[in-house]
Amino acid sequence: MTAFDYAFDMTLGLEGGYSDDPDDRGGKTKYGITEAVFGDAIRRGIISPIRADVRELSLEEAKAIYRKDYWDRLHLGEVKDATIAAEIFDTAVNMGRMAATLICQRALNYLGEDVDEDGVMGRMTIAAVNRWCKKDARALFVCLNGFQFMQYVKIVNGNETQKKFARGWTKRVQVYRT
Repeated sequence: MTAFDYAFDMTLGLEGGYSDDPDDRGGKTKYGITEAVFGDAIRRGIISPIRADVRELSLEEAKAIYRKDYWDRLHLGEVKDATIAAEIFDTAVNMGRMAATLICQRALNYLGEDVDEDGVMGRMTIAAVNRWCKKDARALFVCLNGFQFMQYVKIVNGNETQKKFARGWTKRVQVYRT
């Protein structure tokens, strides 16, 4: 099993099927793919335009979107630890690529690195992630989860309607274990 397949399976286990919750900031979703991401994937040719609605998204199409828009764009194939790559991937799927990258950069800086907190998963951030994968992957994993949890708290504190998602988000923070 590849690192991407591991990350995909873990994230899919947290996402579920079709959802159309009016309080979900992403709107209609299937397998964690929002309607906007679905439409963009069709426009960019990642998936075929034969589907008219996100609720018709197949599992294989979701996997293609996940690989192209999350795994590849964040250069997670370069991360030396599959669990760390999967954690960053899952956060990106749930919160967006920029939020996941900022969480990663904050965690690295908390651990003593000096990376720009710019939301760009560039070579300096990847190099710092790999240093910590070798030095102490568990410490990095805990920090990634800690900063992710703090972001969820911020979301809930800023909008009470988001509180109903808190239990599921908390499960996301504790699912992956190194």
